[in-house]
Amino acid sequence: MRPRPAKSSDAVHIADRAGVFVRRSGFGVAVSLLAALLLVGCDGAPEGVASVALNADADTALKHAAKHLDTKFVCPMHPEIVRDTAASCPICGMDLVARTLDHTADERPAVVLDSAVIQSLGVRTALVEKGTLWRYIRTQGKVAYDDDRVIQVHPRTPGWIENLYVRTDGVRVKRKDDLADFLSPDVLMAQQHYVAALEEGEMDSFGGSASDNAAHEFRERVGIDLLRQLKVPGMDIMGLERSMEPQSVVPVRAPQGGVIIEHNVREGMFVTPEDNMFTIVDLSEIWVMIDVFEHQLAWVAPGLSTEITTQAYPGRVWEGRVEFVYPEVHPQARTLRARLEFMNPDELLKPNMFVEVVIYGGPRHDTLILPREALILSGERELVVKALGDGRFQPVEITTGMWRGEQVEVLSGLDEGDEVVVSGQFLIDSESNLQASFRRMAD
Repeated sequence: MRPRPAKSSDAVHIADRAGVFVRRSGFGVAVSLLAALLLVGCDGAPEGVASVALNADADTALKHAAKHLDTKFVCPMHPEIVRDTAASCPICGMDLVARTLDHTADERPAVVLDSAVIQSLGVRTALVEKGTLWRYIRTQGKVAYDDDRVIQVHPRTPGWIENLYVRTDGVRVKRKDDLADFLSPDVLMAQQHYVAALEEGEMDSFGGSASDNAAHEFRERVGIDLLRQLKVPGMDIMGLERSMEPQSVVPVRAPQGGVIIEHNVREGMFVTPEDNMFTIVDLSEIWVMIDVFEHQLAWVAPGLSTEITTQAYPGRVWEGRVEFVYPEVHPQARTLRARLEFMNPDELLKPNMFVEVVIYGGPRHDTLILPREALILSGERELVVKALGDGRFQPVEITTGMWRGEQVEVLSGLDEGDEVVVSGQFLIDSESNLQASFRRMAD
């Protein structure tokens, strides 16, 4: 059956429906071409309808997006408030200002702001410059004893504590101070043998042969060595040589100066070589134990310079070095332990005290440096808002390296001399995201 010729009213009705579809879907080109082909294929289609279709074809998707993205009016304080005409913000009452979309093909389109908006937003910028960036780690540490300066006092033979001169922990002693009087049968017997060797040597010195004199000298050396092995003080051995009278009680003296951090004896107590009578620590040098995270392992090495401070002494700084880095990462905390060494001549740093630690990893020269406040962290990406000039701003994605205080190393995305926004960049980035969303909807 031959199709019925389309009437002028039907053609207008079809064109109107096509126009409605164009406005709703945004696919202006495809729908206009389809409408034109249908109308041309029908017998008797009027020339007016064909011209409507051709004019609709000229309305491309880009022009359609531009038509629907004309100048909008936004609130400087609340960018989510967008109106088609000038009005007031329903939240703060400020007058809405015009903003224009920069029609670019970038994923994050540039935003054009006039001087009034820039001033009301408080936009400030800074330059990306090259300079020297010092690597450092800031962490907390705990003061500990230097194991090389901890000494335990044990008796060399079994015996009894006759008199005790140190009765509590924390007592400060000097080297060769008396700690206790010790009674030992073995020490007494060694003194007696030495005195006998000395007496025999004196008797044989009158007319004795050379071989006898050598034998007596050998016995005397053996007697002295035995007393020294039993930790009889040298002054007591010299007194024994003068008096020729063995002493039943010998003093136990401090082998080094420091603080008694442990004492385990009482008067009259029987002790053996396995018993630790006293523990003495020298606090003139101390250790500071720290933990660093895995991503900071490359910045820690023995020999690096360090500084510590404490709230107990404001303004006081101690300088030291990294003495040892342990070879194992903690399986739960995922941190690596390191040991720092510091001089403590006035002994202000006490064991188990918490301190603030800074480890300096050395300088990195000729580095692109960005102000930290310009950085926008989105979780997966790092962004900055770049100032293009003439009120145009565009978010760009960058890659950062080392962070030091308020400075950040830039690995890619920016060049020396680029100008970035350091205040108000979050509002500009939000506006760019909003415009990108409008563009995707229009496409």
